[in-house]
Amino acid sequence: MQQTIQTIRRELNGLYTSSEITVLTRLILEEVCSTSFAGIATDKINHLSGFQTRKMEDILSRLKRGEPHQYVMGRAAFYGMEFRVTSDVLIPRPETEELVEWILSENTAEKPVILDMGTGSGCIAVTLAKNIPFANVWAWDISENALQIAAENAERNSVTVHFFRQDILQPLTPGMTYDILVSNPPYVMESETGDMERNVLDFEPREALFVPDDNPLLFYERITDAALMMLNDGGRLYFEINRSKGPEIVEMLEDRGFVEIKLRKDVSGNDRMIRAEKPRVHEEDQ
Repeated sequence: MQQTIQTIRRELNGLYTSSEITVLTRLILEEVCSTSFAGIATDKINHLSGFQTRKMEDILSRLKRGEPHQYVMGRAAFYGMEFRVTSDVLIPRPETEELVEWILSENTAEKPVILDMGTGSGCIAVTLAKNIPFANVWAWDISENALQIAAENAERNSVTVHFFRQDILQPLTPGMTYDILVSNPPYVMESETGDMERNVLDFEPREALFVPDDNPLLFYERITDAALMMLNDGGRLYFEINRSKGPEIVEMLEDRGFVEIKLRKDVSGNDRMIRAEKPRVHEEDQ
């Protein structure tokens, strides 16, 4: 097995940092051997079968092309859980974990009705359902493939989420109302592509990432308008945002009558999330 480890490190040398190679080596061996790294050491696996060797070579080839390891392995960690991911969905990120943590820390309802708009892998909806046991969680996405992945992730993590195909840019029919509405919509401007890593640009779904430069608040405005119709009085709206658009989104929310608006930074010190509250009727009358 030591020879296999040396092969992996040699193949990835110069493409990843030493610490990244250490992590990738563990992930590759776990995937190829279908067991934990501790199990590999305990069972004293000395060599790979022909099938396992071919699988390892395929993984290394994809990693050397720059494909994110989450897509190569087909899974990503989020909030202590494992999610299936493919190129149909964005890879869950730590910043989104911070958004989920904020929602959980502020929720006081035992049975909140929650809607995740643009759910992708379902990481937000599934995590909220997992950590608020009696929540009634709904999730929308325009992509049928994404919804299939999200549904699988709900089953994988033993929670119930109601998934529904919906284009949030199209007219919405009044129906259910919600206590919490959350969205991590597309927010990267086309002009920002030069600042992005190639593995994101080359492999992650562009429709889940980008908005036109001439309308960067497209999804925020649409979702906010929907929230005015769909949130219960006192219900809360949570956004993950482009770090350069915080003040503009705050102003937009104020213009539409939301209250208790708070802009929060992520662990890296960037404006990354916003919470706003739909006013109660008596607040509007004052």
